[in-house]
Amino acid sequence: MTLKPHEPSSHYFTSQRLRLHYVEWGNPEKPPLILVHGGRDHCRNWDWVAHALREDWRIIAPDLRGHGDSEWTTDGHYGMTGYIYDLAQLIEQRDLAPVTLVGHSLGGNIVLRYSGIYPERVQRIVSMEGLGPSPKLLAERARISTAERLREWVTEQDRIATRTPRNYPSIEAACQRMQAANPHLSREQAAHLTYHGLRRAASGHYRWKFDPYVHSWPPVDLKPEEVQSLWARISCPALLVYGAQSWASNPAKDGRARHFPNAQVALLPHAGHWMHHDSFHDYMVILRDFLSSAAAIEEAPPNPQ
Repeated sequence: MTLKPHEPSSHYFTSQRLRLHYVEWGNPEKPPLILVHGGRDHCRNWDWVAHALREDWRIIAPDLRGHGDSEWTTDGHYGMTGYIYDLAQLIEQRDLAPVTLVGHSLGGNIVLRYSGIYPERVQRIVSMEGLGPSPKLLAERARISTAERLREWVTEQDRIATRTPRNYPSIEAACQRMQAANPHLSREQAAHLTYHGLRRAASGHYRWKFDPYVHSWPPVDLKPEEVQSLWARISCPALLVYGAQSWASNPAKDGRARHFPNAQVALLPHAGHWMHHDSFHDYMVILRDFLSSAAAIEEAPPNPQ
């Protein structure tokens, strides 16, 4: 396959009978770096980051199950255990350990849990607003009974099953929707993300590639203290990145950072949730500094902001 300049190569692997897609950048002789995207996103959202790091790393960016060019589950179930297993299979099948992991949002949650399960396989980890719900939100959810939570999940499943997927008459219309969802995006960024995030339907209209069922979070997950116990097992340096203009809760303020034995919190003042798009240059300075030295965490105290 002939690639455009600086285009990644496309590959597939199998996990739990699903054919999952990933792209690869950079030099295969360099250390492996896996970039894991967030919910309703796709692997090509990392293109700018990969382009900047490709000379020094073997960069692999997977499409999560139900996202991008990876297959959808047959039952519409998308739980953390499945995502973690897929990451474990990618690392195992491609012999990538020890590996450096970077994850955004849902991807950040996945890489943190994986690192707590297999701390010996991870050299460094970056989680970008990937700690899951804030303590405040978890407390609110705890007041909802198990029966009520399950009833809400059943209702949500029914709604998705009867919902007609949103169609866009053109790539331009979908791009406008992308920019409306994140005003920080430049026109170039929105166009790129939209182009790689769409699939053309038989009708000629365009639809997002992700499975509509990824909207529905399973009603049962690990308890907060169980997740925190995984964070406490992460022995490598960890960087927790947050955007000052994001809705996400800052772990330096809400107490979650204390569960990590070796973590630093970095805050980007001019970024929202998608900080690697919203404030790319500032983000890359932080990321490069962290990746360049195993002692980066030990030399810099946590950001208290």
